[in-house]
Amino acid sequence: MNRRKFLSATTLSAALPQAAALLPAADTPPQPPPVTRPRATFGDAVEPDWQQRLKITVGPQKADLVGSDHRVIQAAVDYVAGLGGGTVEILPGTYRFRNAVQLRTGTRVIGSGEDSVCIKEPSIKTALAENSDWYDREVTLTDASGFQVGDGIVLRTKNPNNGSFDTFKRTLIARSGNRFKLNEMLVENFWTKEGATAARLFSLFEGNRIADAAVENICLDGNRNQNEFLNGNYVGCIFLRESNRIHMRNVIARNFNGDGISWQVCHDVRVENCRSHDNAGYGLHPGSGSQRTVVTGCELHRNDIGFFFCWGVKWGLVERNTMADNKRFGVSIGHNDTDNVVRNNEVLRSGKTGIFLRQEHGPTFSPSRNRIEANRVVDSGAETGVAVDIEGVTEAVVLTKNVLLETRLPAARVGVRISKEAKNIQLAENRIDGFSTNIVDLGKR
Repeated sequence: MNRRKFLSATTLSAALPQAAALLPAADTPPQPPPVTRPRATFGDAVEPDWQQRLKITVGPQKADLVGSDHRVIQAAVDYVAGLGGGTVEILPGTYRFRNAVQLRTGTRVIGSGEDSVCIKEPSIKTALAENSDWYDREVTLTDASGFQVGDGIVLRTKNPNNGSFDTFKRTLIARSGNRFKLNEMLVENFWTKEGATAARLFSLFEGNRIADAAVENICLDGNRNQNEFLNGNYVGCIFLRESNRIHMRNVIARNFNGDGISWQVCHDVRVENCRSHDNAGYGLHPGSGSQRTVVTGCELHRNDIGFFFCWGVKWGLVERNTMADNKRFGVSIGHNDTDNVVRNNEVLRSGKTGIFLRQEHGPTFSPSRNRIEANRVVDSGAETGVAVDIEGVTEAVVLTKNVLLETRLPAARVGVRISKEAKNIQLAENRIDGFSTNIVDLGKR
């Protein structure tokens, strides 16, 4: 080895211990350096904080787009989405909807608080006059009066193979008399002998396979008394499906004959400071495999259920919300809903149970590994009401630092009820007052 090579080798070997000290531990994933001077780059969500962004206004008058129904809002959403994203500002006014506004990726819809009211038009329903097969893209209605091109509809029929009901949403896009073309083909048979029907039913705002969108500061009214019921697997004041990173803030979702806000198979959804009340279904409904939901500062009043964890909802945080006067449960956690935190909420005057961990479809689907912490649960159910009820083979649930109160007569009311099959249920530092029995552990009888 010549002198130059020897010196290089010595320098490298001397530096190795110091360099090794700078490496992260083996169990720490390496991280890139922070972005201090971002640039707008194709496909990169990290970009500068621009002083001005694309925005278009919608209103009954003196707006970029003038109108007072769902079509003008849809036109504005599509316009900003077509340019790569932006904000649609809905000015004060009352907007009548005959179909859902379809949200788009990268769009933000912001209203003027309770001065921007979107109202669902009444539903109507009729039987199909002719059969439509699964490959068809049209239906014929028995009574087409009240239906218009552009309406959002729900088609329902009894499935002849298993007796269940098939439900699909479509839009009417062309017409000849009582014969209508649909925006998409059917994927099931809709036959008159199976009682196939069409009804004008839809959400107010809907997102399907979108990302990075927001709805803020707006009042949505489902006109419950003039609309048929349809559950939150299909519609709501806001209904989302297979969408990610959607943000809802300061939204009023009220009077819907179904759910207030429902999201199915959606990840990283945030709901902040919203009011969902007087809905026939659930106030908030994270559903079917939704991951990392965050809900905070919301008021969920006088719904059937305040907050409903559907199937496979995991790693969610429900914190600092109020669930009051809901018909059945303040919070319901069930089928394979695991690893969630329900913390610092007020759960008041629930019709049956304050916080309900329900058993569904056997032990492998139990709502296990959830943490119920520092909630205040008051006056749950009738004379046999339960503040916190844990059903089935639920495992590894922690109830800690909660205040469970009964301010009425004790009657046969229970603070915490634990099923015979439940395992590893940890209770610590809870205050339980006013009940006939504070804790009923059926596994210890």
